[in-house]
Amino acid sequence: MPILTKSDFAAAVPCPGRLLACDVGDKTVGIATCDAMQRLALPLETIRRGKFTVDSTRIGRLLADRETTALVVGLPVSLSGEEGPRCQSTRQFARNLEKALGPLSILMWDERMSTAAVQRSMIGDLNMRRDRRAEVIDAHAAAYILQGALDALNHLRLAI
Repeated sequence: MPILTKSDFAAAVPCPGRLLACDVGDKTVGIATCDAMQRLALPLETIRRGKFTVDSTRIGRLLADRETTALVVGLPVSLSGEEGPRCQSTRQFARNLEKALGPLSILMWDERMSTAAVQRSMIGDLNMRRDRRAEVIDAHAAAYILQGALDALNHLRLAI
């Protein structure tokens, strides 16, 4: 399965071309996308997790509808940098997606503190109510993850 390193991902993913990002949780999957020039990440939607076939079909439809070239999946590494059971589960989700959807370039991206950073922004900057935050936080966390990956990819491409 092509879960790639940052440099291999940068080489494999054409620009222009849209990317999709997933913030995989136990109950939801936050989805984000970016512009074709891979500069700006935007939250797209939150999928309530159910059967994997239903979830993967929805993600596959989003990939196709946006003519997406690759996928970034947030990896929930602990603050100490260790990978625990949630990382294993997320890696398995990515492997299962690739099996279900066919060949797909995938980058696993360290998502430490993404949800906390987004939540702080929603509370402080946007003064968003708790019930509204709960509806959109996972998609916004996916956008935060994707923006970090886009910034790193663009930096790598400039260095080449």
